[in-house]
Amino acid sequence: MWILVSGLDDLFITLVSLLPRRFPSPNPIQLARTPERRIAIFVPLWREHEVISRMLAHNLGAIRYRNYDVFVGVYPNDAPTFQAVAEQARRHRRIHIAFCPHDGPTSKADCLNAIYRRMCAYEARHNVRFRIVVTHDAEDVVHPDSLHLINFFSRRYAMVQIPVLPTGSRPGEFTHGLYCDEFAEYQQKDIPVRQVLGGFLPANGVGTGFDRSALEHLARTRSGRPFDPTCLTEDYETGCRLHALGYSQIFVPVTIRPEGPVATREIFPDTLRASISQRTRWVTGIALQGWQHHGWPLRQAYWFWRDRKGIAGNLISPVANLLFLYGAVNFAAGGRLADQAPEWLLPACGITSVIAVIQTGVRMHCAAAIYGWRFAMLAPLRMLHGNLVNFAATATALWEFFDARRRGKGLSWRKTMHIYPDTVPALSTGALPYRQLAVNQALAGASSSAAARESG
Repeated sequence: MWILVSGLDDLFITLVSLLPRRFPSPNPIQLARTPERRIAIFVPLWREHEVISRMLAHNLGAIRYRNYDVFVGVYPNDAPTFQAVAEQARRHRRIHIAFCPHDGPTSKADCLNAIYRRMCAYEARHNVRFRIVVTHDAEDVVHPDSLHLINFFSRRYAMVQIPVLPTGSRPGEFTHGLYCDEFAEYQQKDIPVRQVLGGFLPANGVGTGFDRSALEHLARTRSGRPFDPTCLTEDYETGCRLHALGYSQIFVPVTIRPEGPVATREIFPDTLRASISQRTRWVTGIALQGWQHHGWPLRQAYWFWRDRKGIAGNLISPVANLLFLYGAVNFAAGGRLADQAPEWLLPACGITSVIAVIQTGVRMHCAAAIYGWRFAMLAPLRMLHGNLVNFAATATALWEFFDARRRGKGLSWRKTMHIYPDTVPALSTGALPYRQLAVNQALAGASSSAAARESG
């Protein structure tokens, strides 16, 4: 019955996603003519010395926006990461190092707050003001046009979210492929519907642009800290808080060009242990801490239900898979369990099965749109694998959350170890087609002078 109710909920979202909707997508000329507001990119780090050099070098060479700086947060007891960032800072004047005031690791939000203070000090010293703050991680492949899009929409919205998609994966890589399936569906179906129906948009933590005044408002509610240092998913918390304060939000839908989607690309965990660890943090921060901090406010209760129903659903799904397997084997062996079942059970099972087939097809369609049908064909098997991963993550999150409360201690930061691609394919960099690039170059002079006026 739980799976039936959850399935009907998912079916409702799928049906809404089929309705025609319009999005004010800017064309290249509009992007080029929009004056460039000053942007600060925040990159919080803990033991990222193996990836941060390539991340900074690639993205600073690929980003086509001009009016931006990068503030990188490091801890005093993480010398290898500091040395890697310092080397890049000597090469690129845009990079500025922000030291956390205490040894790490603490939390990602705590590191972001230290970066925020460093940005404020830089502004006071150089008599400038950053209008937009964009968050990124050490494993991000930033799309060259993402800052242009954030700059364009930031004039109307206090939070602008660029899509986030995993880099491509081989069909047989079930753990990383699961991320591909889930993010493809979530970014193409769930988040757009959430926006259409007026739900708050949870920030993705990367590729998220915040209006400076909105962050200052948040900081005033938290003793000068715009990000909640006690929350393990500060991105979700920030999106929720901004919506509650009345700030507008927008998710830029996935645009698939011939060279690939316009999105921030990442390599997600490809081992079972690392995936369970990351998902444990997600379940703890989004479902458990979200429940603890926000309760069930009536206007957003449906979206909180969708974000938290996995607490029960993730624990039930593997059991349901085993029951389905048992029933199939029993039926094949000539068993007659149906004779012992209540009259309502068989129709309920039939409806649940139909919904499951529809939802599996939807996920395959979303995955195929980005990664191709050869990859999408194994999505049903990856869903079964995902049931086991999410079961383990949810069980771990429940144990750690209530154990921490029993002992009266804070939750520890489950840090995900990151990988950065040695070579970035066109699918990730998303180079502009020649004609669009020519348009941008033709308008560069006018855009540059307008940007100077705006930043001043």
